Amino acid sequence: MSLTRRLAAFVAAALLAAASAAAADAPPSATVELREVDEVYAADALIESLRQATVSAQISGVLTQIHVDAGDRVRRGQLLARIDAREADAQLATAAAQVARADAALAQAELDYERTKSLVAQRFISQAALDKAEAELKTARAALAAARAGTTQAATGRSFAELRAPIDGVVTRRLMEPGELATPGRGVLEIHDPVALRAVGNLPQFVLSRTAKVERAQIEFPSLQLRIDAVRVAVLPAADPRLLSTQVRADLPPDAPAGIVPGTAAKVLVPIGRSRKLVVPAAAVFRRGELTAVYVLAGGTRQLRQVRLGQRVDGDAFEVLAGLVAGERVAVGAARGVGAV
Repeated sequence: MSLTRRLAAFVAAALLAAASAAAADAPPSATVELREVDEVYAADALIESLRQATVSAQISGVLTQIHVDAGDRVRRGQLLARIDAREADAQLATAAAQVARADAALAQAELDYERTKSLVAQRFISQAALDKAEAELKTARAALAAARAGTTQAATGRSFAELRAPIDGVVTRRLMEPGELATPGRGVLEIHDPVALRAVGNLPQFVLSRTAKVERAQIEFPSLQLRIDAVRVAVLPAADPRLLSTQVRADLPPDAPAGIVPGTAAKVLVPIGRSRKLVVPAAAVFRRGELTAVYVLAGGTRQLRQVRLGQRVDGDAFEVLAGLVAGERVAVGAARGVGAV
């Protein structure tokens, strides 16, 4: 083989190796395109539990014990706190004594009635005495029934000294501490079920006509960079005249990620139609501080370009408001370090 041919083969092999290396180094790419996507309204919302309860005192007394703290899991019927029950114990003892007294009075009334009945049969006393004895017997029976009812009432009041969990869940917070005076209706503990959660937001009236038959929605958590499909969504059939809005509720799935608790800020994304928008894949976008950018592929080079984006659409893309035009190609994977700045 001549020197010229050897040189040509060497150059061709070098060019092929360079092309292969360039192809291997080239990042995956995608095209900025106009696409028909869901148009959504993002309603500001808060997370709340479907099952939540405030455990309140039903009798007055000093709170002596609290057995749980915020974050503790509890079961329905579990003892949570105690109220000083000395007054309730005294009332229960008084009721028991009244039952004993009424029982003794009834026994005496029965004896008097039988004795009077015998004397009337022997014509020693008049019928009027028997009528009186019968009336006293009925009165004694009624007094015993009232005393027993009083005992039941006192026992029920005594049971209120023990505060028990009305549902399975997690203690949200303690509203009182031992030593404070509990009064009827005053909350002691708050409990919520962490499995059954929903996002509650408000829809303005100008979008209500387009959400009358809404069947799906997504719940977005900006702080967690997370978006979840709602398992159920409902728009209430009544409007708030003060806010000129209607409440929307979107239920989270039972296996929602940890960190989502009542009070978490969220957005309920409700579809209100379809429209064509310029979109860029979410994997092509990266952020560094205040910078939101993509790498545009042009002429075999990557150019960093700042962009302005709108809402996330269809779960895997962002609406482009400025910085890109349809047909341009962008590097995918910038968020994982491709050309990171």
